[in-house]
Amino acid sequence: MGAIMGDCFSGMETERVNPYTQNIDQCSVQEIVSLINREDAKVAEAVKAALPQIGEAVERIYKALRAGGHLLYMGAGTSGRLGVLDASECIPTFGVGKDMVQGCIAGGDVALRFPIEGCEDDADLGREQIRIYEVGAKDVVVGISASGRAPFVIGAMEEARRQGAQTIAVVNNPDSDIKAYADVCIEAVTGPEVISGSTRMKAGTAQKMILNMLSTAAMIKLGKVYGNLMVDLKASNKKLEERARRIFCRVTGKSREEADLYLPAAGMNSKVAILMCLGGLDREEAQEALAENDGFLRAALDKAKEV
Repeated sequence: MGAIMGDCFSGMETERVNPYTQNIDQCSVQEIVSLINREDAKVAEAVKAALPQIGEAVERIYKALRAGGHLLYMGAGTSGRLGVLDASECIPTFGVGKDMVQGCIAGGDVALRFPIEGCEDDADLGREQIRIYEVGAKDVVVGISASGRAPFVIGAMEEARRQGAQTIAVVNNPDSDIKAYADVCIEAVTGPEVISGSTRMKAGTAQKMILNMLSTAAMIKLGKVYGNLMVDLKASNKKLEERARRIFCRVTGKSREEADLYLPAAGMNSKVAILMCLGGLDREEAQEALAENDGFLRAALDKAKEV
């Protein structure tokens, strides 16, 4: 790992000086935001170029999750925060358990709000986190690093491989060091930042887009979505309770009043409520039908209609 620490960063895409924004300090506010917007417009194309690798990563992730494995995001700084964000959003959006998708940031939860200097450079700390999370052969570890050289992330990927886990890298530079530790390397080369080296900007935006794809596509393949509706959401607040009502009404064609009858009877589980309504099942029968169809509402509905 010493070689990684000694490498020069000056040749990396994310560290180059952006020729289009060299005079940004002399611009008006409108000119500044226009320059930022113009650079941001390039991010989607960079992500598009990596779609084959993103697709391969999704295949690995959802198959691992379906087999009882877990997904762990590892990162430092902005990359770590984005991983923790994506993992935390999977719980209310897709109704998954707290351990199915997790995020780990160098420096721990304090680093979500305040920079913890030095942790990014500690490969042993990355290895230790893999052991703490008890990563094993069923699991997938996604290492996120704009530079592709963060020792914390590389150490984690190295240890994850040693434990038999699959590894995926999300980076913003081509042919980075982390590639040697990844089964799939997703390279979204976003180029020089508006402010040189500020990878919370274009690089971070690309990472957010990619993580959205990884988790959302995997959850769709796991049956967490019906059409484009989040039928497995956890109605844990008023907004999500209202969304559950709208989903019930949209799928069943029934009224809000009926939603307010079926949803509480189903324990606020949208899938169960919909099956009870459209399939003529009681709560236990609906739960069994979902279990028999691996949680896929469409398949459970089709089978209920055949009876």
